[in-house]
Amino acid sequence: QVQLVESGGDSVQPGGSLRLSCAASGFTFEDFPMGWSRQVPGKERELVATISRRSFTIHYADSVKGRFTISRDNANNLMYLQMNSLKPEDSALYYCLKAHAPFGGTSSALADFGSWGQGTQVTVSS
Repeated sequence: QVQLVESGGDSVQPGGSLRLSCAASGFTFEDFPMGWSRQVPGKERELVATISRRSFTIHYADSVKGRFTISRDNANNLMYLQMNSLKPEDSALYYCLKAHAPFGGTSSALADFGSWGQGTQVTVSS
């Protein structure tokens, strides 16, 4: 079955950096667009970034553009989210996403993705 294991979350000060990782298994990783979302208790889940199968197409939420970078390693079934210039409002539980279908390109719609992991907590605070 699909497994997505997130790691790399931590507590950092504003302006700091973190790199999240997602280890995928149970499906043909290179066939699916992937992404990251985040959720704060009491708020709707936010789509942070998505990446197409060959990394040709990438989408970022306006709130993270210029600060976050999504990437993937199809040879090793891994995906990353490099987060720089972190702000307190970036604090959330971050989830690794897999597209429901192996479509070309990527999507900016959260409904096109699902999450199968437990998430990794990012806390940005001084």
